Amino acid sequence: MSACKDQDPRIHAIQSRIRVVPNFPKPGIMFQDITTLLLDPKAFKDTIDLFAERYKDKSISVVAGIEARGFIFGPPIALAIGAKFVPLRKPNKLPGKVFKQEYDLEYGSDCLEMHIEAVEAGERALVVDDLIATGGTVSAAMNLLERAGAEVVECACVIEIPELKGKEKLNGKPLYVLVEYR
Repeated sequence: MSACKDQDPRIHAIQSRIRVVPNFPKPGIMFQDITTLLLDPKAFKDTIDLFAERYKDKSISVVAGIEARGFIFGPPIALAIGAKFVPLRKPNKLPGKVFKQEYDLEYGSDCLEMHIEAVEAGERALVVDDLIATGGTVSAAMNLLERAGAEVVECACVIEIPELKGKEKLNGKPLYVLVEYR
């Protein structure tokens, strides 16, 4: 589901603040740069508000943000809905015992880690990132949370690139996005 289809007047401003950078980080990639969105306090606040409005009454106790840009959107969403924030990090960034999940990207492969004690069995979780492309990162995040016993309620991204079919890797979990890049 996409908020842009809901015709919310805030969506156009958010979409207009996302810069597309051709051939970054590799030739052929059209990088969706949210740093320009962050420069506009109103558009950034509207982004957080749209997510908070959607999730405030869904009994979510965990907002899991994917490194690095999920760390920008996840904490304010967690605070707004009264949930804890759990960082999902690149390898060797978290001290202590961790769950690890390898995954494929549009342009390579990587790994995510999460503290073993960060999530309790039965908690309701929301996965947050800036973008879903091929779905590998978001799928890895879901796997980490589910291995810890959490119920992933939904995945939320600012941007989706539908032609890369990332939603198909979510095993039927709902995906909520604000902007679709075509």
